[in-house]
Amino acid sequence: MTKRMRNVAISGIGQTRHRGHREDVNMVELVSEAVEAVLEDSKMDLKDIDCIVHGNMELFEGVHQPDMWHVLGDGAYGKAGFRITTGGTTGATIVCSADHLVASGMYDSVLAIGWEKQEEGMTTTGITNMADPLWEREIQTGAITGTHGVMMMNKFGEPANQAAAEFRVLMADNARKNYKAHLRIEITRKDVLASRVLAWPLRLLHMCPESNGACAILFVSEKLAKKLPQKPVWMHDHVTVHRQETFDLVNMGDLDTHGEAARVLYARNGILDPMKQVGVFEMYDPQSWWALDWLGKFLMLENGEQIEMILNGDFAIDGKFPVNPSGGVVSSNPIGATAIIRVAEAALQIRGNAGEHQVPKDVNLAMSTGFGGTFWTVLHLLGAEKPDK
Repeated sequence: MTKRMRNVAISGIGQTRHRGHREDVNMVELVSEAVEAVLEDSKMDLKDIDCIVHGNMELFEGVHQPDMWHVLGDGAYGKAGFRITTGGTTGATIVCSADHLVASGMYDSVLAIGWEKQEEGMTTTGITNMADPLWEREIQTGAITGTHGVMMMNKFGEPANQAAAEFRVLMADNARKNYKAHLRIEITRKDVLASRVLAWPLRLLHMCPESNGACAILFVSEKLAKKLPQKPVWMHDHVTVHRQETFDLVNMGDLDTHGEAARVLYARNGILDPMKQVGVFEMYDPQSWWALDWLGKFLMLENGEQIEMILNGDFAIDGKFPVNPSGGVVSSNPIGATAIIRVAEAALQIRGNAGEHQVPKDVNLAMSTGFGGTFWTVLHLLGAEKPDK
């Protein structure tokens, strides 16, 4: 892996319950719930935290610089603070930033917070108004697109259709084990395939919800981690790849940022067989068709092997390679928090205290991803053992 000045540990995790409606709290109070949870988990006092990294998609709620307001709920008043927004990857970029801030020696403790309260805005309206004719970014539908589904259907036929539906059923099964998940529904493959079409072959039950929720993670130096009660989860590496300047209809065939991120991460960390060496994968899956395609890219499967693996149950909690034991993005999607939730859930699996959705085997390495915007991919690698610096 790349050399680091010093090791960084996750020593606290806090999440709200993710719901479609949280009319009982305002934005500050929602953030505060996650902060209170992470402080309880880590047994840290807010006054001892050096820096706050805060992020959401502020366009969706329409509140400019919400981090200024949220000092009332996140404890940032009088502290160093950073606000980050990078689209759907916001939560993942927050993690990268917090990791760098501790690894660099600038701070010993950084609290990373991602959140979204989508009921107070209009997410789809925000996305569809971001088109930029100068740069020819002509596809502004967010995740509501059938393009990948059509590609998979053209290549693999009906088995792909069945696998996309079965993956959604698997995520629903996992989410019912996770009391913090938004959609905890009981569905069958038949239900998915009978739900209304959004953009063929994408159907309503393939698609992620609009959720309200927050997630906070405490990143600390190795020295501080030894003093805190939770089993540390070590940051091993992270890779960011995007196509910011080339996202248009002409270049749609050149957007494999997932595969590029995976190739770099695996090469740097000596991972030759991710399905044997990595214990769990929390993947950003805004819709089941994208998940079907992206599993192939992240796991280097060139001939659609993931289709048979899904139908065989290999990605289940007790399967060969557990994917999204939490229920994934198709079950909970508070966008500014969505990608940081992937990291939090991966870390919980390594700690062994994910609750009812804990995988039954020991997890020594875990991966998580963030995705958004112009095919912007962030891939994280976490471990039970601290890496060599």
